[in-house]
Amino acid sequence: MFQRDAAAADSLPAAGVEYPVTAMPRITKVYTRTGDEGNTALGGGQRISKDSLRIIAYGTVDELNSTIGVALATGLSDTLAAALGPIQNELFHLGSDLCILQEDKERMPVPEIEDKHVAELEAVIDRLSEELPPLENFILPGGSPGAAALHVARTVCRRAERDCVALICEEDIGKQVIPYLNRLSDLLFVMARYENAQRGVGDVLWDSRA
Repeated sequence: MFQRDAAAADSLPAAGVEYPVTAMPRITKVYTRTGDEGNTALGGGQRISKDSLRIIAYGTVDELNSTIGVALATGLSDTLAAALGPIQNELFHLGSDLCILQEDKERMPVPEIEDKHVAELEAVIDRLSEELPPLENFILPGGSPGAAALHVARTVCRRAERDCVALICEEDIGKQVIPYLNRLSDLLFVMARYENAQRGVGDVLWDSRA
């Protein structure tokens, strides 16, 4: 995932230039056998172990994107489906952000998470929250199938955030990566509540005295 072949890397534009379609990865073969000894290549060509913090981080982002795909496959409300499509694309931005070292980004400009992406998540949270009753207690994950799947995505998103926090203790990453994941987990929580409301399913409240 997020790796480039040599030809694609050579075609990258200079810093500050918009990247054309030709700058995107070309999938010429699904298997390469180059990772059979437990290492893989970053977007800049560096070989690192598959259990490195950076690989773990963008691997979890890939898992997050897949769980969102599962949630969409349950048949979410149109409002949520329309919002999650761009988010899945942005998670590929986030993966490319992580798979290129910060020091390589000047010579290898790639899509990154920007302030505008975080702001849009906040705007969606605010719009959906206006249609929901206030929370009166902690809620249990579940309800409708779509809401339950969104709760799974939320927990994977939190893990992706933790993985990136661990990575940032060792290496630099894009400055909006962690804010984006933090906000996305909040949005997935709100989306789960919204999906239940659209299906006529109430919040399942935590009974602290049970």
